[in-house]
Amino acid sequence: MRKEITIAADARGSRGKNEARRLRAAGRIPAVVYGHGGDAIAVTVSPKEMNRILHSSTGHNTIFDLSVAGAAGGPVMVVDWQHHPVRGSLLHIDMKRIDLTKRIRVKVPVHTHGDPVGVKIQGGLFELINREIEIECLPDDIPEHFTYDVSALEIGQSLRAGDVPLAGSMKLTGHAELVIAHVVSTRGSDETAATEEGAEAPAKAEPEVMKKGKKEEEGAAPAGDKGKKK
Repeated sequence: MRKEITIAADARGSRGKNEARRLRAAGRIPAVVYGHGGDAIAVTVSPKEMNRILHSSTGHNTIFDLSVAGAAGGPVMVVDWQHHPVRGSLLHIDMKRIDLTKRIRVKVPVHTHGDPVGVKIQGGLFELINREIEIECLPDDIPEHFTYDVSALEIGQSLRAGDVPLAGSMKLTGHAELVIAHVVSTRGSDETAATEEGAEAPAKAEPEVMKKGKKEEEGAAPAGDKGKKK
């Protein structure tokens, strides 16, 4: 989704680890801009401004304007980024120039809402398997997210990528059978289903108990009569 945001960038002539450390110490990070028929250029940007974009509601799907001193700017999108493995600070950004008249592929989050029938009534378990689907559309048609009501899902039913409604220039490029979420049965839900259908639950096996008494076995002769003659 395109936002009215402009990020200022400065061209950088030198590269390498030492240069990157110097930039970060000065409150900047190295970045690269490429694509849309232009040469790749090395720039520096503010990590705070880039973090605001990455943590916004549209995240890395945000299309914003990049203003580069001494070079042509225009709409771009973040396609890759790197964080420090320990501190979590932003270390590097890759951006791609965007042609607003051409379709692009993006991954969009899918949010679910509602209490599935399979959970609320049948006692099943709701599981979220995948959180996004891949679509192709014009840059201006990229949605923040998709929302789907899962209230009607029963045990054994699922929400798949092909079930998510698309609009405008959107086209699903991933597998339509990709499971987004489903409701599965549990031991308790199986017993509930059996009761509702009028089936008897299997009886629990009880351990055998040896009964001691005067007669150990019906018709058996007493131990003392074994040696007597008739």
